[in-house]
Amino acid sequence: MSSFADLWDYRSRVGDLYRRVRQGHESGAAAAELCRQFRDGRDALFRTHAQSALDEAQRRAIRGLAYFGYDPALRFLVPIETDVEPEVLEFQLSADGIVRAQRFGRVRFTTDGHACALSLFWLLGYGGGVFLPFQDATGGRETYGGGRYLLDTIKHADLGRVGDQVVIDFNYAYNPSCAYNPRWVCPPSPQENRLTIPIRAGELAFHG
Repeated sequence: MSSFADLWDYRSRVGDLYRRVRQGHESGAAAAELCRQFRDGRDALFRTHAQSALDEAQRRAIRGLAYFGYDPALRFLVPIETDVEPEVLEFQLSADGIVRAQRFGRVRFTTDGHACALSLFWLLGYGGGVFLPFQDATGGRETYGGGRYLLDTIKHADLGRVGDQVVIDFNYAYNPSCAYNPRWVCPPSPQENRLTIPIRAGELAFHG
């Protein structure tokens, strides 16, 4: 199988994982069990697939990625505020050149008494897609220092919407590929999406 066909297969499998989560929530399935199944599926892809972010030695050694326990309080269904400045951010990604992302919305939520906001970005270029990176106070200690991602719909990381509201579930926060080894270069979390509080949900730092 060619590398492009491998990548197609990998993204299809990732899309299936997220689709099952969206459909499970719609049907009222137990949220913690859905998350466990998602993590098991993601771990299997990381261990076995040619397009895993891990290199061959890492794939042979890893038993599974590390996560915080599931926390239902860190799943939110929130409206998208669209009255934002449509600024375009640029990320230099070495061989991929400059990636441009335009702010198109903002989501707000409250956790442990702290009011928080995160900007939503649209990746510019053919097709485009929603991109939601963030960093929190666990970064550099419990989680990857460069931040984590919640949504990246170009790569099928999409937790869904209910009417005019979007699902923000930190239990599905995941590391960018550059968290696993230096052969990857990824867009960092912009300053405006750096939370001053800890978000202890989702994927932990990788120590493979």
